Amino acid sequence: MKEDYYSYTKKWFGRLAPFYDMVELFVSGVRDKVVEFTDARDGSIILDVCTGTGEQAFAFARRGYDVVGIDLSEDMLEVASEKNKYGNVEFEVADATNMPFNDNRFDVSSVSFALHDMPSTIRVKVLKEMVRVSRPKGILIIVDYALPKNKIGRYLIRHLAKLYESKYYSEFLKTDLRSLLGKLGIEIEEELPIMLGAAKVLKCLKEAMSITR
Repeated sequence: MKEDYYSYTKKWFGRLAPFYDMVELFVSGVRDKVVEFTDARDGSIILDVCTGTGEQAFAFARRGYDVVGIDLSEDMLEVASEKNKYGNVEFEVADATNMPFNDNRFDVSSVSFALHDMPSTIRVKVLKEMVRVSRPKGILIIVDYALPKNKIGRYLIRHLAKLYESKYYSEFLKTDLRSLLGKLGIEIEEELPIMLGAAKVLKCLKEAMSITR
């Protein structure tokens, strides 16, 4: 399963990388909302997990934060690096299940529209690593798909996103993310619905968590 995930992910995003910013247009307004909702203190150091072409990292950088963006896909990071005009953002290839950072390094660890691209076993490991590298009382931000309350919205989000999302997307929609986080000892402090309920932002604090590697 793990090898299949890595092989599939590299191939999938390698093909998608040149066109990914077209998909990004649908969520471009979300990036600044995430930064505002995070409300990190001045001088915070931000980790953007599964940064892709870097749009969430750039949104944090525009507010003056120092940002490190990591991704498994060299193709996606190549696009991000070509667009990078900020002196306070750096990108590196890294496996989010085994991050090359010391414990308690970052004030904020963020993952945006990426958990749905992982099988459940990988998803859990990534969340645990985000906790490990976040400082005490640090913030964890999770941005991803949700299902709107109305039937038409639920139908559309279930089926339209399949046109461009990975094979793990359908399984993610069936996952009770709040329940999963609870089982991992992660307590959600605030929740912000976005994209007309088709996605949500979750804000968690490390002090409310008890995760071991």
